[in-house]
Amino acid sequence: MFDNLLPPLNEHNLPYPDTIHPIVVHFVIAMVLFAFFCDVTGYVTRNYKLYEVSWWNMFVATIAIFIAVVFGQIEAGLAVAYDAAEPVLNLHTIIGWSMSGIIAAITGWRYVLRADNPQKLPVAYLGIGVFLTCLVFFQVYLGDELVWVYGLHTTEIVSAAREGLL
Repeated sequence: MFDNLLPPLNEHNLPYPDTIHPIVVHFVIAMVLFAFFCDVTGYVTRNYKLYEVSWWNMFVATIAIFIAVVFGQIEAGLAVAYDAAEPVLNLHTIIGWSMSGIIAAITGWRYVLRADNPQKLPVAYLGIGVFLTCLVFFQVYLGDELVWVYGLHTTEIVSAAREGLL
């Protein structure tokens, strides 16, 4: 009934030229990791201007991760998630949604710390930064596995699925 309202899917099984999720999510990855780097460097060198750089990176990352999650959901729904890829895709999705909340909470905490004293950062915050960095690396591993091992949204996998080979 509504088939004529939906755009046709291309060779990547997407209604647009290529995946958008990885483009947006790479900004999030870079901003979160750079924010942590600035926090640690600012803490060690007592260069408190780096705390401001970190704050703005986390602020933008908080907005960008929600955009990344939305496109991730759209693209996961359109992916040919055959049986072998499904557990990894599900875990990647759960962690992605969780990370959006975790990053928002950390950014909120950072806002409170910044409002209280912009030149002070507790060691506990740096500890949470280590946790977040590890989580980001694990999420990157899962995303890489989805593309490079399982080939989601690659033309070969989409073609194989359309031909009934998967």
